[in-house]
Amino acid sequence: MADPKGFLTTGREVATTRPVEERVKDWNEVYVPGSLLPIISKQAGRCMDCGIPFCHNGCPLGNLIPEWNDYAYREDWSAASERLHATNNFPEFTGRLCPAPCEAACVLGINQPAVTIKNVEVSIIDKAWDSGDVTPQPPERLSGKTVAVIGSGPAGLAAAQQLTRAGHTVAVYERADRIGGLLRYGIPEFKMEKVHINRRIEQMRAEGTKFRTEIEIGRDIDAAKLRQRYDAVVIAAGATVSRDLPVPGRELGGIHFAMEYLPLANKVQEGDFVAPPITAEGKHVVVIGGGDTGADCVGTAHRQGAASVTQLEIMPKPGEERSAGQPWPTFPMLYKVTSAHEEGGERVYSVSTTHFEGDEDGNVQFLHLVEVEFVDGKLEQKPGTERKIPAQLVTLAMGFTGTDQANGLVQQFGLELDERGNIARDADFATNVDGVFVAGDAGRGQSLIVWAIAEGRSAARGVDRYLTGASELPAPIRPTDRALTV
Repeated sequence: MADPKGFLTTGREVATTRPVEERVKDWNEVYVPGSLLPIISKQAGRCMDCGIPFCHNGCPLGNLIPEWNDYAYREDWSAASERLHATNNFPEFTGRLCPAPCEAACVLGINQPAVTIKNVEVSIIDKAWDSGDVTPQPPERLSGKTVAVIGSGPAGLAAAQQLTRAGHTVAVYERADRIGGLLRYGIPEFKMEKVHINRRIEQMRAEGTKFRTEIEIGRDIDAAKLRQRYDAVVIAAGATVSRDLPVPGRELGGIHFAMEYLPLANKVQEGDFVAPPITAEGKHVVVIGGGDTGADCVGTAHRQGAASVTQLEIMPKPGEERSAGQPWPTFPMLYKVTSAHEEGGERVYSVSTTHFEGDEDGNVQFLHLVEVEFVDGKLEQKPGTERKIPAQLVTLAMGFTGTDQANGLVQQFGLELDERGNIARDADFATNVDGVFVAGDAGRGQSLIVWAIAEGRSAARGVDRYLTGASELPAPIRPTDRALTV
């Protein structure tokens, strides 16, 4: 145990963010560099080393949280890094981007603020990179088997790294011009600077993983032919079909999916554009959708100089504390103020968009909305609450409905889908097509980065067993496992 009295003597303290007026002028990460190390050892000491650590259940990766908390408390950073990497290929991703269901399940969180597990995690991995503890781990021998991984998001990268280290020759196919999937182009730079992706890719290259960019399976290469070229295929193409809003005026200019808007801002940071083709500069911006992607749009609009930013959510405003219907250790739906929300803008709950209004040039100028409420379990409009707000740029951030079928990948493989439209798979993450497996959102549906990495690791075990007859690779989850929630 780290500090037997730590949870009694030390209060919760989180990473320090830079002042709003400073950070909205750049695209660097919002946290003060180095602010965690002076406090993180004591924060790790708040871990109770529970007899039954429910944080393990909250985390689909099964991260060995009490163990690396103990090492962090003792400032044995090398040992902490080894324990961290034992279950997670990319803790610098999850430590920055995961909503931390482990903290929601922390036993201390029953009646006190939970351990800052996420902050400890990111401190360990950042220290490991700075100390040179993160090195390539190439296989001792090659199996002679080849694997294609379709998609380079967290699920695809995790599967590829696990299979490469198991001795297989792995090629990752990515339809974008850079590796990383939504990590690269869907996550703004201020949430995770892309240096963290770049150095992981270099580690994977040194281990033997091959990367093929600007190749879309289904369009550029026939999926069936790809299967013939490789001994196994892992589909980790994500759930990239954005949910649309079919209301009058949707066709007006200035209304875009979040995944049309956010990648262009990231491409500016990559040096592809001087200014983004879609910008919030000087415009009244409305973000439809109250989740993390919506918050990313809010923060991006602030940095582009929006005249105003309004975020709309159809559901009621969540409470700030657990309700009786969301008991510990489930992941509660709480009112969350992200760094983007700290930077300004208005958040409006319990409203639904009725239609858009444009100008004579066909560009959106106003959004018409109405308040809604639950009546007998159904959302209904409240008469007399209609109003309109200025909207010169609208981003739709209402989630995703499934994997892309327009490119022909599903049809060319001949894949079966489940009742929710995801690619069906068995207990080994195998599809109905021999040698073809699926990991991540393509099989699970829209989910969290920590689930994607867990899926990639688990699917890798299924592939390894298919290729060799047995596998020592870990499989932290089953395809049927779901988050610890109500």
